[in-house]
Amino acid sequence: MALTQLTEHEAAAYSPNVLAFYGDCVYELLVRRKVVLHGNTSAGRLHDLAVEQVRASYQSKAVEVIEPMLTEKEADILRRGRNAGGISVPKSAKPSEYRRATALETLFGYLSLSGQEERIEELFSAICGALPV
Repeated sequence: MALTQLTEHEAAAYSPNVLAFYGDCVYELLVRRKVVLHGNTSAGRLHDLAVEQVRASYQSKAVEVIEPMLTEKEADILRRGRNAGGISVPKSAKPSEYRRATALETLFGYLSLSGQEERIEELFSAICGALPV
């Protein structure tokens, strides 16, 4: 099966929840790559490092880091993700943090589906440079 890249317009037409569903995977893959490249250690330790960075509280802080860098279109996608309905907040997260985390995942899903891999790397690098692991 050949992978297809969507236009920005096509990707933006997806619901925020669908973009967040996909973006969750995109963001976690970036985090897993980062922790593996950080050092060859046990899978359990790698898991612990990754979980810390995919928590809603961490992703919420990541939004604060990248918001000033966003284009108008990206800020709109982020807003749509933050305001998406049908979100069930887990007990382990604050609703405001979970909404911002969902917004981040929505943005990463949109960027990935529209083939903006360089932009994803730029934003993820900014997050990594600003937030401790």
